[in-house]
Amino acid sequence: MKRPLYVAGSGAVTAAGLNAPQTIAAIRAGLSAFEDIGVPEVGQSQVVARIPAHWRLRRTQGDWLVSMAARAIKEALGADDPGVAAATALLITPPESFRDHPAFTELSAHNFVDAVIGATGLRFHPASRAIDGGAAASIGLIERALALMDEAGAAQVLLGGVDSLVNDTDLGRLGRAGRLKGEQNPQGLVPGEAAAFVRLTREPSRDATVVAAIHGIGVAQETDSVLSDRYSQGRAMLGALREAMSGSGTSEPNIDFVVSNGNGERYSGWEMMIARPRFYRTRREILPTAYPAMTLGDIGAAGGALALMLAADSLLKGYAPGPTAFCELASENGLRAAAVMVRKNRR
Repeated sequence: MKRPLYVAGSGAVTAAGLNAPQTIAAIRAGLSAFEDIGVPEVGQSQVVARIPAHWRLRRTQGDWLVSMAARAIKEALGADDPGVAAATALLITPPESFRDHPAFTELSAHNFVDAVIGATGLRFHPASRAIDGGAAASIGLIERALALMDEAGAAQVLLGGVDSLVNDTDLGRLGRAGRLKGEQNPQGLVPGEAAAFVRLTREPSRDATVVAAIHGIGVAQETDSVLSDRYSQGRAMLGALREAMSGSGTSEPNIDFVVSNGNGERYSGWEMMIARPRFYRTRREILPTAYPAMTLGDIGAAGGALALMLAADSLLKGYAPGPTAFCELASENGLRAAAVMVRKNRR
């Protein structure tokens, strides 16, 4: 990165909370938003993390994703001033295209951003875009966010994602692949749903005495994704971690804790078991790691922004185990990403 970006705000809608503070409090408390539902596609009950909502908001999957995204975006924006919104660019990661998410049977993926903006009742910067790639894509978009502020006239960027794995299509394919958590598969994932966004700025607020700054990012593509018939050897994640560290001004021994979107799958555990010892070479009694999926389940494309949100909150509010965090993100299609975030005190 040419220079740091600052996390100035956040917004979220999850099964554990209808805003960012509620969600973060639930994760910190180790609460669970899991529930059992009947799934005809799987032929049995399934543990999921589903947002409690009126049925009218779920008339279609497209309407549901748009509603979640709009709510989280307005919270992250932090102002109803039309002028603030017009100078703000949106970078959104929706469900990955390979999944054939049912939301896009009624709503064109091409028109997704326009639908979300329409639901907010505001007008945003014309450079706003939806980018395919899942949770890790949000980290890769940090460089684009910086370019939008430096070159395209955006005053700030709302970066995030929205997704729901609680639908018949995803539950069916995950069930057929033997990837769902259940009595016969304790090392499976719990499908979740969420929208999460962070507000990125070039300069911190003048009133801020403590700031959370993103200093470096790394992105790589894993050929042996969970969709292949091979287990990952962690090469792409290792490459992303090393790239994020390079030029960030931080060295590996300074990493105090990690926020990961690991979802409890056997594949995910195997990958990190191989990749982490090859990167974290400093002897540690323990590497503190936050796994939001323990509370929220696997939230797909929303996981990238949520990891940034949780890391920033822990640094700003002083409950982090140290001033330097690493966010580690993996997308289902093989994209891997990492980001270095640092707490700074300002006089």
